[in-house]
Amino acid sequence: MLNRQQAPDFKQVSTINFIQPTEKKLDNGVPVFTIYSGEQDIVRIEFIFNNVNYDVDKPLQAVAVSSLLNNGTQKLTSKQIAEQIDFYGAFFQTEYVQDQSSVTLYSLKKHLASVLPIAKDVLSDSQFPQTEIDIYIQNQKQKLQVSLKKNDILSRKAFAKALFGDTAYGADIKAAHYDAIKRDDLVAYFKAAYAPNNCTIVVSGKFDEESFGLLNHHFGHEWEASDAVKNHFDFPQTTQQFIYQEKPEALQSAIRLGKIAINRKHEDFAGLQILNCVLGGYFGSRLMNNIREDKGYTYGIGSGISALQDAGYFFIATEVGADVCANALTEIYKEIELLKTELVSEEELNLVRNYMLGSMLGSLENVFSHADKFKNIHFAGLGYDYYEKYIQTVKRITAKEIQALAQKYLKADDFVEVVIGKK
Repeated sequence: MLNRQQAPDFKQVSTINFIQPTEKKLDNGVPVFTIYSGEQDIVRIEFIFNNVNYDVDKPLQAVAVSSLLNNGTQKLTSKQIAEQIDFYGAFFQTEYVQDQSSVTLYSLKKHLASVLPIAKDVLSDSQFPQTEIDIYIQNQKQKLQVSLKKNDILSRKAFAKALFGDTAYGADIKAAHYDAIKRDDLVAYFKAAYAPNNCTIVVSGKFDEESFGLLNHHFGHEWEASDAVKNHFDFPQTTQQFIYQEKPEALQSAIRLGKIAINRKHEDFAGLQILNCVLGGYFGSRLMNNIREDKGYTYGIGSGISALQDAGYFFIATEVGADVCANALTEIYKEIELLKTELVSEEELNLVRNYMLGSMLGSLENVFSHADKFKNIHFAGLGYDYYEKYIQTVKRITAKEIQALAQKYLKADDFVEVVIGKK
């Protein structure tokens, strides 16, 4: 009989299997990585372009081009593009992040022959009508005006600026930057970045040889290459810095602190992720237990490690009552020091192990998530042995190794501390 008064034993995830892609090239050399799944008649095609030619005086070129990309070509207006994509039950989206910009097409396999020509038209002949640019500028300035009244957004901007300066990672966008957007600049950036020699295609779903032939027919020919230079940034080690912007009327203060750290290429990255999880990486973390559950200073607090191509950074972020901001900071630094001076208990470490392995397994729910895992390592220049080492590190790391990582990477003397509100 099942004893419902006794909780079942924790069982650690034993095996995590990754679906690895096959690689082919279009006739013009564009690499195509395909993760095949024939279970459903759906395909996701991602056209991924490195951000290039960063200009500190024109920091919005890449993001503006990404946002305005499907607003009209010589053949189709923005309305016609939307109507034709919608007619075939497809979905077309653009996305900008600091290192790449992507265009993603979701479609039923049977409609690829109809929607791929639309995607090709957009990716090779976008015109950026001035009317659309004007609307974009107006809307973005309004959003910026609203955002700049939010303490958490101000803290994020100040933190990024302190760490990364005048680069794509730290640009402090102002209304004047939107006013400076010019159509000629956007067209020039589009031609430089959205080119076959700057493109990687990742396909997931029901994508067979016939589908590849269609993709090659439309994107393997008559697509002009460029001589754009991929963005690359160098950053010095973070030095201690305190940034405080007082808002006398604030009921809550936004706190963000951290430093430049390592990215996926570093051998310590997996261990640092485990350390981060203990500190503030999940709901049962030490920061949540202390700052939220015990002290009641906040609804939520967390820490994280972000891996960019040219850097990584560690951060802790929260919003707390303005009257307890100083106390919250004291408790945050206390939790950091405890990790450096006391060993994590085996019980807590096992809980974190189970959480991280379960999260990894749970993140592989479909073929699209397997493609996402591939992108993480591919654009970092890594192979699938990265995940094998990560899993083994999670399973085998010791409390002493976690303590050593805390002593190495969580040095408060290197932190940038940002407080927006009242301290």
